[in-house]
Amino acid sequence: MTVTRFAPSPNGPLHLGHAWSAIVGHDIAEARGGAFLLRIEDIDGTRSRPELADEFRRDLDWLHLEYREVAPQSQRIATYRDAADSLRAMGLIYPCRCTRAEIAAAARRMGPDGPVYPGTCLHRPIAPGPGVVWRLDMEQATDLCGPLTWTDERRGEQQARPEMFGDVVLWRKDAPASYHLAATIDDAADGVTCVTRGLDLFHATHVHRLLQALLGIEPPVWHHHALLVEADGRKLAKRRDAPALAERRRAGEDGRAVAAELRHGLLDTGISFADTLLLEA
Repeated sequence: MTVTRFAPSPNGPLHLGHAWSAIVGHDIAEARGGAFLLRIEDIDGTRSRPELADEFRRDLDWLHLEYREVAPQSQRIATYRDAADSLRAMGLIYPCRCTRAEIAAAARRMGPDGPVYPGTCLHRPIAPGPGVVWRLDMEQATDLCGPLTWTDERRGEQQARPEMFGDVVLWRKDAPASYHLAATIDDAADGVTCVTRGLDLFHATHVHRLLQALLGIEPPVWHHHALLVEADGRKLAKRRDAPALAERRRAGEDGRAVAAELRHGLLDTGISFADTLLLEA
């Protein structure tokens, strides 16, 4: 059975871009006689606002998307810690105290997320504690796993290239697990068989495939959908105050009609689909 999920973070209201992502996941599961899950990713420290999770549920109901809600991330921290402990026992993660400014100054190349960590703390005796993150020793991890592949339903088989990210953070100092670790653990725990998400997260899948191999997780397939972008080509974003679904809902708009417009590409003026983002680092 196909299982998909929509996993928003309650650090800002949902907008049309989120609606589109939820619709893609919902419609794929429905077409295949499967299940569509809602998972609230609420471990982003003080930025997570519990009241927004209720708004998300109302938004999905307004769009007429049927879903089953699973445990939020705040109830899964022990499972993330267990995974981190397993990687630590394998000698694959190490503590780091470098600041972003120090990393930017020392980095020798750029990756999908910005300056690639140059390994400054890899062989330093760093004591665990406040202000310390735990990074994956990417070279050792990739050597251990060897060549890996993963499949995107829209782009076919991909050769995993997690090394483009360098030694990514898996355990944060301002929140428990990183997105990479938490999403990998959660999707496996929830039985997700098809990970639907935006094309902007295509590169992250290279890291997730590696973590699955390290933790003995059977990989799903992925479906990276086109993004909704503004007139200037930038994707819709909470931080740029993209119009909230809640505002449209409270204004009396028909959510079923909004969903139908998204499915048929009948978008608001100035908004369009982008499906040709650069996929190479």
